[in-house]
Amino acid sequence: MAVETELKLRIAPEQLARLKRHPLLRAHQLARPATSRLYNIYFDTPKLELHRSEMALRLRRAGRQWLQTLKGGCSVKTGMHQRNEWEMPVSRAVLDFSLLENAGSQVAEFEKHLPLALRKKLQPVFVTDFSRTSRMLDWQGAQIELCMDHGEVRTEQRSTPICELELELKSGEPSQLFDLALELLEIVPFELEAVSKAEQGYRLLTGYAERPLKGTAPDIAKKGTLADALQALIWSCLQHLQGNLRGAMGSDDAEYLHQMRVALRRLRVVLRMAEKLCADDRLAALNKDVAALCVALGRNREWDVFIAQIAQPMCARMAGHAGLQALLAASERQRDGCYAALRGAAQAHELQRLMLRFAIWMNGPYWQQQGKVMPTARDFSAHRLQKLFGKFAQAGQRLDTQDAARLHSLRILAKKLRYSAEFFSTLYDRQRTKPFLAALSDVQEVLGQINDVAVAHRLLGDIAAMPELSAHQEAIALAKGWIAHDLSHQFAALRKAVQRFNRQPAFWEK
Repeated sequence: MAVETELKLRIAPEQLARLKRHPLLRAHQLARPATSRLYNIYFDTPKLELHRSEMALRLRRAGRQWLQTLKGGCSVKTGMHQRNEWEMPVSRAVLDFSLLENAGSQVAEFEKHLPLALRKKLQPVFVTDFSRTSRMLDWQGAQIELCMDHGEVRTEQRSTPICELELELKSGEPSQLFDLALELLEIVPFELEAVSKAEQGYRLLTGYAERPLKGTAPDIAKKGTLADALQALIWSCLQHLQGNLRGAMGSDDAEYLHQMRVALRRLRVVLRMAEKLCADDRLAALNKDVAALCVALGRNREWDVFIAQIAQPMCARMAGHAGLQALLAASERQRDGCYAALRGAAQAHELQRLMLRFAIWMNGPYWQQQGKVMPTARDFSAHRLQKLFGKFAQAGQRLDTQDAARLHSLRILAKKLRYSAEFFSTLYDRQRTKPFLAALSDVQEVLGQINDVAVAHRLLGDIAAMPELSAHQEAIALAKGWIAHDLSHQFAALRKAVQRFNRQPAFWEK
């Protein structure tokens, strides 16, 4: 068995052609590039049992040779794919398991993942057919094979193009893959790709539809160290961010952007925990950049909410009102300007660069603190949750709905406590964590609605100052009344939600 470690990058065909000619590759290549056509037939059962068990079986033709390959145990972290791989040559384009008799230790693995009953049901499900130009690079002492792939994935009914870079680590450290990618990003734009060619085939086969991705708490070992837990949490947040990035850059569904912001807020909470573990210049720089991105994306989200909750409902209620139509049009122009900045080449470059910098740091010496006494994740979580719980309870007792600064502080505390509780919830009894998180979520929801009102007042003030709205002050007044409506009910709901939450037991206490 071999372990394959590679970084996948999605790239436009014209950028692939541009990169081929760049002197950086010639400066580091160990031999001239070689081009070949790779034709792959993927097999599975009619119920896709291999896919459900996260395995992939293929026959690959490279020149005159056929290879039979089983892959599984895949781990994906910001575009870096690590998989177990069992490979053997076969004589023709037919699966051949008779060779297992001479395959040594591979027999047990094939028997485990491909029992005889399953093998009898295997059939071709899709193919990948692409041209590959590969060259071996010496990059800072690491041996990295850079492959440029261009072709397609196809089933009997559908097809989708392939155009990507693969950086496969032959020797060296995973961080060197990301370091090379960071250098390539200064030459051509690309996206870190979390989806393998095989997974693209399965998505094509099943009619998979892209949708916003919600964050989930990874499993944390009950006796694991804090460093292990923080690494798992950071990778989870980065996966959450990356899973919504493409949709936010190209879809009209505002939920993608919302989930990106949630991922960044969750990430900031974990990075603050990491600061308590060990101060680090790179960590501080990353934290600063994440905070700045939160602010930038917040502007988009604010206009989305203002339009969806105020401008559009008012226009629907009072159809034909010229002033409200002008207000809606001005709001949409502001939102469109924010999205244009988000989807511009400069911001796309910075987002990919940020992901690569995180990956380099996550694979670097920060996490190799030899000899340092490390608390367990459970001990740290109990201390942190108790501290945040106490602060929140104190702030909730002094709740003043007329004090904007105090409300803001309570909202920030609610986020920190909720995300921290979600992160470490797998360490505790679900029957105790579930009601706690549900009650805290209700508090956060009401606080968010109250904050939306404050933001809406600010945005309305910005619109009112625009020359094109000078003749529509009646519409501004109507909008102010709309925003203020039911605010008193939200304050009452907040008090009740805080009271319900305060009755929840601390699930981390023994």
